[in-house]
Amino acid sequence: MDTQIFQKLVAIAGKKHCSNSPEEMHCYSYDSSKQTFLPDAVVLPDSTEQVVAIMQLADKYNIPIVARGAGSGTTGGALPLQGGIIVSTSRLNKILDIDKNNHTAIVQPGVITGEFQNELRKHKLMYPPDPASLKFCTMGGNVSECAGGPSAVKYGVTKDSVMGLEVVLANGEILNTGTRTEKGVVGYDLTRLFTGSEGTLGIITKIITRLQPLPEHKETFLLESDSLQKTTELVTTILGHNILPCTLEYMDRTAIQIVSSLLPEDIPETVQAMLIIEIDGSRKQVAEQCERLKKLLDKYSHCTLRQAVTEKEVEQIWLARRSISPACFQLSNSKTSEDVVVPRSRIAELVGFCEEMAQRLDITILTFGHAGDGNIHVNMMSNDQSSAEKEKVLEAKTALFQKVLSMEGTLSGEHGIGITKSAYIHMELDTTSLKVMQQLKTLFDPKNILNPGKIFPQSSASR
Repeated sequence: MDTQIFQKLVAIAGKKHCSNSPEEMHCYSYDSSKQTFLPDAVVLPDSTEQVVAIMQLADKYNIPIVARGAGSGTTGGALPLQGGIIVSTSRLNKILDIDKNNHTAIVQPGVITGEFQNELRKHKLMYPPDPASLKFCTMGGNVSECAGGPSAVKYGVTKDSVMGLEVVLANGEILNTGTRTEKGVVGYDLTRLFTGSEGTLGIITKIITRLQPLPEHKETFLLESDSLQKTTELVTTILGHNILPCTLEYMDRTAIQIVSSLLPEDIPETVQAMLIIEIDGSRKQVAEQCERLKKLLDKYSHCTLRQAVTEKEVEQIWLARRSISPACFQLSNSKTSEDVVVPRSRIAELVGFCEEMAQRLDITILTFGHAGDGNIHVNMMSNDQSSAEKEKVLEAKTALFQKVLSMEGTLSGEHGIGITKSAYIHMELDTTSLKVMQQLKTLFDPKNILNPGKIFPQSSASR
């Protein structure tokens, strides 16, 4: 980067909050996709005004800008493919307002999701989206990717909790979207347009969130089954009997094995699959729902239902569940993870397909995820980086996407497209849809400086 331009960044954010040293650049060059692209500079603004000045500078000199939260994304969304400036939101980390009367809050994008949830509990409120990375992921990243989590089955994903945004556009203009009221239909819904846009349309600087009352009570169950297919079929059965869990998570036998030491009790070798089921609400509602669940599952001989008795047991169950993704590396040193979604009634078919594909290609494939909304994480493991092994994984990935779309599903439920799925986006979106999306990108970002190379196919790097 030109020295004069870097000094202009220093003038905006201060010397302490700007860097172009090689060591610092490497710290911002990767995310959980395991790919690496070096930026030319990193800047850490602490106000909307500083973000405006940065965008005006980038617009003037035609410099790529990539907004970055915690770098926990899995599809390469925060990678600076064309170099340029990383705008880190780590100093935009304030909870600006919690409105207890109207159940809303305003936060900056660098607020850690789990810390926001902890603060809300003091006010007997909750922000429902709960991605596995909540202890370190940021609210801005969650909005940019439209993150989900286990609670989505009852409370929806991030877009269902975002009411409005403050966004700095590519030319430095400030755009305010949405309202602080429950209803509002004045003009187009720009809030939803920016939610899930992966930083390609603007940089989010404030988020207005919808809050929920903290449930009075919650019960947690662990269902163990000796049948993978019957377990996945139970998902629609449970939801079809007037039972609405706040969590309905699924793990196959391989996922169970790699985190079994974290679970509160030993798991019998006959167990082929598990469900984590949680029910929340008033004590009366929870008691009624739990009784209904127990009576329903008493009919099935293939499964056993355990109820967590202590808070420690609940913590152990969730530690195990949230540890599956990193624990996959116990199996091999390379992982390709996809977060596909199918109609709940077809989860068993999808899981069966993955089992058959693993045998046919002679690779390890494990499945787990948010069964309550059909969002299954399919993890394809390989033990070496040989061309033959890579071809197997690529074949599995392509076949998976084809199968999911044939089942009226979608290629991504909460991880976005980034660069790892951009080469496949045409499989789901028709020509007209892609054309309109690209026109919107051009409208908001005519010089293509905002996170260039993401979502839309660019090169073989997207594979």
